Amino acid sequence: MLTPKENFLETLKKDGRPDRLVNCFTAFKTIGQDPCFIYTRGNRIRGTESTDRWGTHISFPEDAPAAIPIVTPENQVIQDLEYWKDYVKVPDLRLHCSEGWENAKKNKAAISDEYLSMTVMGTGIFEQLHMLLTFEDTLTGFLIYPDEMHELIDAICDYRLEYMKLIVENLHPDAIMSHDDFGSERSLFMSPETWREFFKEPYRKLYTYLHDNDVIVIHHADCFCENIAEDMAEIGVQAWQGVTPMNDIRGLTERLEGRMALMGGISSVIDRADASEEEIRTEVRRCLNAYGDLKHFMPGYTYGGPGMIFPHVEPVIIDEIDQWNSGLK
Repeated sequence: MLTPKENFLETLKKDGRPDRLVNCFTAFKTIGQDPCFIYTRGNRIRGTESTDRWGTHISFPEDAPAAIPIVTPENQVIQDLEYWKDYVKVPDLRLHCSEGWENAKKNKAAISDEYLSMTVMGTGIFEQLHMLLTFEDTLTGFLIYPDEMHELIDAICDYRLEYMKLIVENLHPDAIMSHDDFGSERSLFMSPETWREFFKEPYRKLYTYLHDNDVIVIHHADCFCENIAEDMAEIGVQAWQGVTPMNDIRGLTERLEGRMALMGGISSVIDRADASEEEIRTEVRRCLNAYGDLKHFMPGYTYGGPGMIFPHVEPVIIDEIDQWNSGLK
């Protein structure tokens, strides 16, 4: 029987021979406590209102599942996109995060070779844009200020590349989970042509660096991205994590022909306090019946890291996939 790590790697290969379906995030161990994550997101404390390193207001109510950026015309960091350089102060990660890696290194050293080590990088390029501008100003900016948007995206890309370099230099994880949600449940937030014009090459630059350093590229986007999926594969995404059931998962698998694996397929509608075990198992079984025969498909929930909002849900999902895998033998 393959280890979880071996089984994941076999599933990534175009002609790989996994012996079971990859089960959610069970092939991974998240390293945690890296100074970049702490420096950029350490202000996100439940029950507080705060400002992050870019100047964005962050709200984390006691009863909320996660922190929420609050961006309004009045408080948005960039008040005039034409003069964005007057407003944006890019955090200097090399200055603030060059030290303090001891705990993260210990965490990585403790990970068994049966698993893949992973770090999670939240707030991708598009997400960073609409944390500096209102959502409306972000989207209209592509049309009204394309040159300035390209400059701003390049600055964010360089910041993100520096983040990746610090992670690789200090930890060299097996994989990096890079977050950026480009759409809603049913569509991209922009045309595929706009995405290609503004985001494809910056992400190619980032993911080429990871490939050059033998780091597996996993891109989290729990949204509709099927009309740019082949572009994602082209620029180096090895696994699209978070693929939601609204995407044509079967059709995508056929089109991609093993160039990019798909992780997800289980609807987050079951992540509720009142979700019964039967309801959870029914949704998991629906996913497995629909896609369980596909090569390069890894069933799981669509959140961008291990764990669910309601803790009783994840163990049932994992157990149902385990039962399916037992039936394969």
